[in-house]
Amino acid sequence: MSVLHPVDWIVVLAYFGLIAGIVVWVTKKQKKTSDSYFLAGRELGWFVIGASIFASNIGSEHLVGLASSGATDGVAMAHYELHAWCLLVLAWVMVPFYMRSKVFTMPEFLERRFSPTARTVLSVISLVAYVLTKIAVGIFAGGVVFAVLLPEINLWGLDSFWVGSFLVVVITGLYTIIGGMRAVAYTEAIQTIVLIVGSALVTIFGLQAIGGWSELRAIVPSDMFNLWKPMVPAGLESTWAPIQDSQRMAWYFNDNYPWLGMLICAPVIGLWYWCTDQYIVQRALTAPNETEARRGSITAAFFKLLPVFIFIIPGIICYALAISGKNPSFQNFLIGPDGSIIRDNAQQAFPLMVANVLPVGIRGLVVAGLLAALMSSLAGAFNASATLFTIDFYGRLHRSISQERLVWVGRVATAVMVLIGICWIPVIRGGRGLYDYLQGIQGYLAPPIFVVFFLGVFFKRLNAKGCLWALIVGFALGIGRLAVDTPVKMIEGFQYAQGSFLWIVNKIFFQYYSGLILIISAAVMVIVSHLTAAPDYAKIGGLTYATRTAEDKRISRESWKTMDVVLSVLVICLIIAAYLYFVG
Repeated sequence: MSVLHPVDWIVVLAYFGLIAGIVVWVTKKQKKTSDSYFLAGRELGWFVIGASIFASNIGSEHLVGLASSGATDGVAMAHYELHAWCLLVLAWVMVPFYMRSKVFTMPEFLERRFSPTARTVLSVISLVAYVLTKIAVGIFAGGVVFAVLLPEINLWGLDSFWVGSFLVVVITGLYTIIGGMRAVAYTEAIQTIVLIVGSALVTIFGLQAIGGWSELRAIVPSDMFNLWKPMVPAGLESTWAPIQDSQRMAWYFNDNYPWLGMLICAPVIGLWYWCTDQYIVQRALTAPNETEARRGSITAAFFKLLPVFIFIIPGIICYALAISGKNPSFQNFLIGPDGSIIRDNAQQAFPLMVANVLPVGIRGLVVAGLLAALMSSLAGAFNASATLFTIDFYGRLHRSISQERLVWVGRVATAVMVLIGICWIPVIRGGRGLYDYLQGIQGYLAPPIFVVFFLGVFFKRLNAKGCLWALIVGFALGIGRLAVDTPVKMIEGFQYAQGSFLWIVNKIFFQYYSGLILIISAAVMVIVSHLTAAPDYAKIGGLTYATRTAEDKRISRESWKTMDVVLSVLVICLIIAAYLYFVG
């Protein structure tokens, strides 16, 4: 039986009507050019850019995975959500270079800085990453939400999980294919508002159900509100000293979120995602100038501070309702016979809260917010994938192609990426947890991309050969780890022989393996670059700090005002305040 009342359905249908109206309006305004379809004509304002960045990020992994992480591990994953400072790096460090280059894609920027081959390699890596993470995870999460909200649906032998997955894909794919980037951006701006309001209501009504904030803190273990404890290995709670010999196995095979990984590797993943990933940066590229792009990124940084309170906290509330017995259905579903939480069931924490603690009407609004997040995340992935394939592959092979044909190819590419993503769902469904899966994959693919972008911007001596080999070596190491992990995730009961090389590779915590890729990729890039000829500095003018002209510096300086600096400092202060509060 559906948990939605007819009033809730009216609210949900009204939301879809709004989205349809926006798509129709955008389609009438849209020109049949690649610039208009993929980058909205480069004329979006700062609020739409900031909201679009946030909505693209806050998708399935938050609705399903982040709330699940809150229920199982407390605020541990808040470290990733407090990476709002990475958006300030995008705003102040990378945006000037991207806006000067006038590129469509991040691989295209890499071609300007290094070589066409580097562009091709990054395009392949990015497309693989979208299949393994954003697209497949988004489809999977749509199924999880539908399985809770409409559990009795069964169509042609398919349960509500699969029906929900396909519905989310079809609806999202349809408006993305028709409206392009402009439709994606404007719908995401509306979806951001719906998502924030709806998710905040889950937190508010959840706190009412549990008896308030103080009651929540009293019910759950204090460690669930401690951002620091998960980063300190067992036996070293009171020190940040290096791991002693007796703790060496814990250092390498820790099942939690180790301090060294959070301190070094997690920020690398954050900087890759927020500052170099097509999925996010494409929104900044839609700005008419550096000022709007920077302010859009700063706006997104403020939005990014919210998930701790509108996703993680509801997950903790869900756990508190279960262990306190205040909601017997939660207790029976989430808590096992031994008293521990059932991790697989915890993936339904957020939709469970929606279905059980919200009143009629409000529930419909929040369901609309759930669907908004799922759709915005998928729409961004679809559009980014289509842009990468069309501009970086098809467009380069067919340089005389018409603008209308490029748009058509982009639409076909979207449909193909959806089909590939669906095929990957069984792998994710067998994984330990959605958010763990996502962070693991990103940890394997992010380091080499981070290395070539950031070292490339800061050090002009690094050349195309160094970039290419850093990408190839880093990507090979990441895919190798994924190949080792996949049988363990897919085949029930499968394990490598204890002590074997593959067993060791599989058991190393993903953040430590990510750090290994980072070190090797950076070393390869620096060594190969210095063993080969220096790049032609005239050809990379304006693409590194050392090759900027006086005019470049003047334009960049005039693009920001004092208030931009003040707001950026405020973001940093809010992040510090959150870390100081969540100390257990």
